Amino acid sequence: MKNTHRNRLILSFICLVFLCTVVYAGLLFIPKNNGEPYRLSVKKGQGISAVSHQLAQENQIFNRWVLVSAAYAVGVHDRLRSGSYLFPARVSTWQMVQRLRQNNPDTIRVQIIEGMNFTQMRRVVNQTEGIRHDTRAMSDAELLKKVATNPLAEHAEGLFFPDSYEIDAESSDLQIFQAAYNAMQRELNAAWEDRQTNLPYTTPYELLIMASLIEKETAHEEDRRDVAAVFRNRLAIKMRLQTDPTVIYGMGNAYKGKIRRADLQRDTPYNTYTRHGLPPTPIALPSRAALAAAAAPSDSQYLYFVSRMDGTGKSQFSHTLDEHNAAVRKYILKK
Repeated sequence: MKNTHRNRLILSFICLVFLCTVVYAGLLFIPKNNGEPYRLSVKKGQGISAVSHQLAQENQIFNRWVLVSAAYAVGVHDRLRSGSYLFPARVSTWQMVQRLRQNNPDTIRVQIIEGMNFTQMRRVVNQTEGIRHDTRAMSDAELLKKVATNPLAEHAEGLFFPDSYEIDAESSDLQIFQAAYNAMQRELNAAWEDRQTNLPYTTPYELLIMASLIEKETAHEEDRRDVAAVFRNRLAIKMRLQTDPTVIYGMGNAYKGKIRRADLQRDTPYNTYTRHGLPPTPIALPSRAALAAAAAPSDSQYLYFVSRMDGTGKSQFSHTLDEHNAAVRKYILKK
């Protein structure tokens, strides 16, 4: 009789364990349909307890203790990487644990193109989805103060390096500007350290301005150092730079895709047809190649250049005005 009772107890216990296992497995592996995708934001230092509480409060899981126990089982409970994790509308607790186990939050990539100006960079960042736009209402000056305690200049133009930047989804867009600012400081310092002697610009900021002119005048690798030489040579003899991109920059929103003779004659701080020397600030975000060219122009004594307009992107360089006029007739006027 005692054996029969004991066997019944054992059988009941086995059935209970089996039932609990089935229920646990169901809560762990059966997908829960939440109706729409859900983005979980894990803050720095958060563990599985806080995350499970948040998921349970927002009704994203069947049972928080099932998630906690599974996380402990696979060793992910204390190794959560901060960031943003997007889960599909239909997802199981086990899939959530595995996603967190990967330590790979969703990231957003932002591409800032060489030669963009700062206004264009801000537009690209503002149009990027999946991040917080904390800087959208800031002025350029306010934004610059956020990323730099002692910037090279009060004007933000040119102080941000054009590159591809990746941040966690739902992170602040300020991270992009901070990374781009820091990158430009490194690139500019490196170019300044490697610069030639006897350049007609005497500060890193002036080199940055020069690099922005080179960036806007040519993207052809073989021409950059010659373009830099033309500008260097003109500055050395106090000849006006007469570069169209500075005029365009000074026109601002008035530029509609074409420069007229009146635009070349209308004086602005950026009009290098009416003013000597470098413009007051950079006019674009220069690339590493443009910075290198500004730091090390070629040895040529060219004073002029004009686009060949042949689809190659190359320019024709000249020593004298007569040579330059002949090049204009050949490549621009097609005579």
